[in-house]
Amino acid sequence: MKELDNFYKYLEGKGYSLNTILSYQKDLNQFKEYCKDIKIKEIDYNFIRTYLQFLHNKKYTNKSIARHISSLKSFFKYLTKTEVIKENPCLLISNPKIEKKLPNYINYNDLEVLFSIPDKNDVLGLRNLLILELLYSCGVRVSELVNIKISDIDFINNRILILGKGNKERFVLYGKVCSDLLKEYLNKSRSKLNKDSDYLLLNKFGNKITDRAIRMIIDDIVKKSSLKLNISPHTLRHTFATHLLNEGADLKIVQELLGHENISTTGIYTHVSNEHLRKVYLDAHPRARR
Repeated sequence: MKELDNFYKYLEGKGYSLNTILSYQKDLNQFKEYCKDIKIKEIDYNFIRTYLQFLHNKKYTNKSIARHISSLKSFFKYLTKTEVIKENPCLLISNPKIEKKLPNYINYNDLEVLFSIPDKNDVLGLRNLLILELLYSCGVRVSELVNIKISDIDFINNRILILGKGNKERFVLYGKVCSDLLKEYLNKSRSKLNKDSDYLLLNKFGNKITDRAIRMIIDDIVKKSSLKLNISPHTLRHTFATHLLNEGADLKIVQELLGHENISTTGIYTHVSNEHLRKVYLDAHPRARR
């Protein structure tokens, strides 16, 4: 379908990530197959509602259905914008209510265990430790981490220029521990991998490291530890935000550091922080223990 191909090219031109575009493709291809199966002639509001009921009957979660709605809305908005269709059939479609799942994060002690696993005396071990440190110290997404170039790093002010979602730029900060580790990696490991590459993090062949490789590295580190936790690169991003709020950081500052467009997205971490405060109160206050 020509319109779908044009839509994906449009998304690519707007700076959407490959993973996001692939997600759109998966949802819209499923919708296309559904249209073929029932031989629909016209797609209107009622038909979209019928399709969503079909997904519900197939036991799709509300979160998954909401993602399908988002894909459909974006596609039909594009079709109206490019004047392929006159009316958007998704205009009045609303998302189902989604239970907010609290983000998973790592406590301070478990974090120390995790950071003790990579061997700093090994070329790749030092790199792996820096990967953990950057994810935790800067709160970056793994897709942002792999694209950091040496030229993006401001070594004087301890900050890194990040290219985030929708090609939006922001600065993230890092402290002394990360600064020392970064310099050690550049002097000892990176020069042995490929001193001429523009990118900060490299694989064993001296090429830019991938998202998938970083996920595999973290999986391996967790397996070697005594931790019985489900930890991903995004868990370290959650941990970054949660620990900042637990230590009294302003929500607006955390929003800017994470690169969230809406503060409501960052607000989920306040629930975690409130739970932490509740636990501290119950453990510490004499009246609460009775």
